[in-house]
Amino acid sequence: MHSPNFVDQNIEKLATLFPNCVTEAKNGKGKLTKAIDFDLLKQELSAHIVEGPQERYQLNWPGKREALLTANAPIAKTFRPVREESVDFDTTKNLFIEGDNLDALKLLQETYLSKVKMIYIDPPYNTGKDFIYKDSFTASKEDFERASGEINEEGGKLVSNPETRGRYHSDWLSMMYSRLRLANNFLRDDGVILISIDDSEQANLKKIADEIFGASNFVATLVWDRNRKNDAKYFSVGHDYMLVYFKNANFIRENRVVYRGLKEGVEDLQVLFNGLVEEYGTDWTIIREKLLDFYRSIPSDDPRQPLTRYRKVDKKGPYRSDGNINWPGGNGPTYEILHPKTKKPCKLPNSGWRYPTPKRFWEEVENGRIVFGDDEKTVPSIRTNLFEKNSQVMVSVHYSYAQSATNEFNDIFGGVRVFDNPKPIKDLKQLIGYLTDKDDIVMDFFAGSGTTAHSTMELNAEDNGSRYFVAIQLAEICSDKSEAFSLGFKTISDITKERIRRAGKKILAENQDKEGIENLDIGFRVLKVDSSNMAEVYYAPDSISQEDLFKQVDNVKEDRTEEDLLFQVMLDWGVDLTLPIQRKTIQDKTVFFVDTNALVACFDKDGGINEVFVKQLCEHEPLRAVFRDAGFADDDVKINVEQIFKQFSPHTDVKSI
Repeated sequence: MHSPNFVDQNIEKLATLFPNCVTEAKNGKGKLTKAIDFDLLKQELSAHIVEGPQERYQLNWPGKREALLTANAPIAKTFRPVREESVDFDTTKNLFIEGDNLDALKLLQETYLSKVKMIYIDPPYNTGKDFIYKDSFTASKEDFERASGEINEEGGKLVSNPETRGRYHSDWLSMMYSRLRLANNFLRDDGVILISIDDSEQANLKKIADEIFGASNFVATLVWDRNRKNDAKYFSVGHDYMLVYFKNANFIRENRVVYRGLKEGVEDLQVLFNGLVEEYGTDWTIIREKLLDFYRSIPSDDPRQPLTRYRKVDKKGPYRSDGNINWPGGNGPTYEILHPKTKKPCKLPNSGWRYPTPKRFWEEVENGRIVFGDDEKTVPSIRTNLFEKNSQVMVSVHYSYAQSATNEFNDIFGGVRVFDNPKPIKDLKQLIGYLTDKDDIVMDFFAGSGTTAHSTMELNAEDNGSRYFVAIQLAEICSDKSEAFSLGFKTISDITKERIRRAGKKILAENQDKEGIENLDIGFRVLKVDSSNMAEVYYAPDSISQEDLFKQVDNVKEDRTEEDLLFQVMLDWGVDLTLPIQRKTIQDKTVFFVDTNALVACFDKDGGINEVFVKQLCEHEPLRAVFRDAGFADDDVKINVEQIFKQFSPHTDVKSI
């Protein structure tokens, strides 16, 4: 009977927007309760580093506030398309972005905000030997210009992080913190993120992930046993972890979302069973013997081993009839069930019948899901048909040997080792199949060897899916002593792109006879992070000369193409960067049509845009239209163009650059 507690409501609202700002603090009565970390909230709303240490439950390190600042700070960059490195550029829905993933994630915010179903990343582990991203949180104009090329000849954005370094943990945490903050914005309400990590930073990563995604959204820690290390001094640590978080666990629960995956080997067994029925008809004795022969061929450590429990067979396929019919937890119902043959009451299960009423029990009998013994002395049991109940929840511990993944990857490159420690395709494919639907978006902003992209395409080939991937990889320089360099790969991103190209061809070749394979998207559109297409002006008003003004007549950098401008406009407007693009010539001018009429763009700079040309564009009734400012003959024409659109295509949003 109290009025609402608006403080609690406001805290809940802020927790939705800024989950990292919600902490625990003692109230006036000395009890722990939810509270707002006002210092962190100030940082979220500030373009400067905010000081203000306060005792609270949290993980802190030198540079954390800087990491938050750099996650929120705007950048003057864009994407430039690279057709010659792409595959099926005009039609593919897949994206490969080359550049610093922090910049790429910022640029993608509008386009993919709350649209990604699954993010998987395998970031650089903090081993003291690997490299990490070194972000510049505060930079002068000169520093920014030097860094704008992303990387220098020594690797630039990547720096070594030895254990002797005073900021050994801090630098790695800062690098991850800003990127995970941005990643959270991409996930749908039913989205999920998976982060691979090893023992060195697992505990710290868990804490910052709890802060960013919310501890209540933590799902599980998966463990992947990779290999045994016989040269280890104390224990052979051959496993990796994978932290799993929902975007919104409440949404998952309220919508009763349940994840289930197909049992390993069920599809193969279905094919075998159908073949046996075709050959032997209803001779279930010989069909059972053939199935048992197949079971005996399965190794004891094979993930298909659980199938061997289905040792009986009839027209519904393999089944088992030893299911527990007890009421879970005890004290279940104890109604009387008469045996169909003897008409005597059957022996009761120890904890009562699983089903609440006799009516429900006999419904299950009618559906063929309950098996009676020879007489009433045996407790009935539950029958489970493999082909009817062929899905299961994924376990948290998996066995997947690293050498198999390496061999698999080397195979794609003709047996040459061009990348160390690639992730297994099978593992990623299993996770993508388990967590996504057939038309979802999968993102990986530490693309590395390209396993996520490869797995997405291969899974689509198997289940006729149309999932799309967004892969981001820094152009990290390959060592001139590496096999990759000797084969012509100058950067890691070059290896990633070539792996995706070869994987696509391989998948098509292996599935050429499959129905619908011609619709499989094995392409990808390459975009590279670069400085803005617009010329920078750094002069103060009183230092600009007339000559400087003439230089600014064309505000676009000389080396930028019309397609460069198109993608910057698409970014600015939040238009999907994978929409199909057509290039047409109208009145001797090049016009881009994005997804027919989602966007129409003409970047002619010769002052030839006139009313007749614009009226012809209006016939297409585009949602958006953009022109280059230098394309108009004069200001009067520019004003007239806006009026023409208002008259003939009033819903069109018009702008000029």
